[in-house]
Amino acid sequence: MPKIVVAGSSNTDLAVQAPHLPSPGETVLGGDLIRAAGGKGANQAVAAARLGAQVTLVARLGRDPFGQAAFENLSREGISCDFLVRDAHSPSGVALIIVDQQGENQITVAPGANARLSTDDIEAARQEIQSADVLLLQLEVPLAAVRRAAKLAFDAGVAVILNPAPAQALEKSLLRKVAILTPNRSEAALLTGIAVEDGESARQAASQLLESGPQSVVLTLGSEGALIASRNCLELIPSLSVQAVDATAAGDAFNGALAVGLAKGRPLPDAVRLANAAAALSVTRLGAQPSLPNWQEVEGLG
Repeated sequence: MPKIVVAGSSNTDLAVQAPHLPSPGETVLGGDLIRAAGGKGANQAVAAARLGAQVTLVARLGRDPFGQAAFENLSREGISCDFLVRDAHSPSGVALIIVDQQGENQITVAPGANARLSTDDIEAARQEIQSADVLLLQLEVPLAAVRRAAKLAFDAGVAVILNPAPAQALEKSLLRKVAILTPNRSEAALLTGIAVEDGESARQAASQLLESGPQSVVLTLGSEGALIASRNCLELIPSLSVQAVDATAAGDAFNGALAVGLAKGRPLPDAVRLANAAAALSVTRLGAQPSLPNWQEVEGLG
């Protein structure tokens, strides 16, 4: 069984479907409030667990009802919670989400306890990280924790997947420890200064990111697929055509599945095809973790 460690965030998502995303100052009447488990780290952990991996999540939760519900949900998913810290000084993270009729969304996050994930929390999981097949990271927790986790994994020869979301400037010393960097269009644009608007600009952005240090870049392009750039490969893996309902956690489904594919020893293009199938299934359903598919579903679509 592939072994994956995820270090990252756990949130409770509060979502509303609306006819369209509001403009500044606009009030839009939507549907019922939907509460679902979320957070990029927890989402990616659940995505990998549902695809058959042995998963450990390193994260912080508040000692509040949201945190207790998240803990119980992660336990039900079979995820190891040995390194979930219950923070007495900060509430659990919450994400406020609006979803329009095309499945596009706007998200604002109150990080809460996620902002207190520390290098000591990472060090406590040193043995787990260094014995994993893949370490999966995102940027909803302090960068110091991300750096420490990446170093522990890199020094032990463990492949690091970094999903640079939400995007921020990253130093080359971190990126050189990354096996696969997985930005979307907007994240690639922030990291490179190149607006990703077509195939040529996507190739330029991916190539520039590759030069910054990671072994490979997988630039996710939504309905257009995912562009793989590595030292000896530049390949667009097409997406699968589905009717989108909610894009929330599509990137997390992609990254969790990519980690599983890589941990299973699949070549990168095959792992990206698996990830594309998981992401495609996720956008056909509402919510973050409720939308994440299992292995049978992904194999059936792929």
